[in-house]
Amino acid sequence: MALSLDAAIIPNWCQTLGAVEGLLDKAEDFARANDGETSLLQSRLIDDMLPLNYQFKSCWTHTAMAIEGVRHGRFSPEMTPPPGSIDELRKMILDARSACEAIGEDELEALADNEMVFSIGDKFRLDFTVQDFLLSFSTPNLYFHAATAYDILRMKGVEIGKRDYLGAMRVRSA
Repeated sequence: MALSLDAAIIPNWCQTLGAVEGLLDKAEDFARANDGETSLLQSRLIDDMLPLNYQFKSCWTHTAMAIEGVRHGRFSPEMTPPPGSIDELRKMILDARSACEAIGEDELEALADNEMVFSIGDKFRLDFTVQDFLLSFSTPNLYFHAATAYDILRMKGVEIGKRDYLGAMRVRSA
């Protein structure tokens, strides 16, 4: 059975975004009981990596912004500073889930073979098809930033485990 682009991407993105929402909930509880949101959201695995709030923002970037980008055939990283509160980050993740749920299979399939350009100003450019951009760029980036957010939270002592990262799996019901 052939798998549509929508079926290959959107349910997985929604699962990951749902898991990220859960991570934000646990981060909020932890921040309340410890050093506060600002300290937690500025946490990094190592000095040359970007902080936790950037990791959460990037989950939005590589879903909601990617969907918007494929509609226009262009994607550039959104460079504004990440939000400074968990509530603002939660709104971004909810927006990302809404964007994923709003794009229909027909629209995504119609865009799949279109040209897609990733660029950072005039300095860097990668040419893709929409399908290859979503499968080989946006999806791995979403997983990287979700995993990095998870890792930072674990490092800080937030009580989370693999099930928190996996989110709501689509298991077969009896």
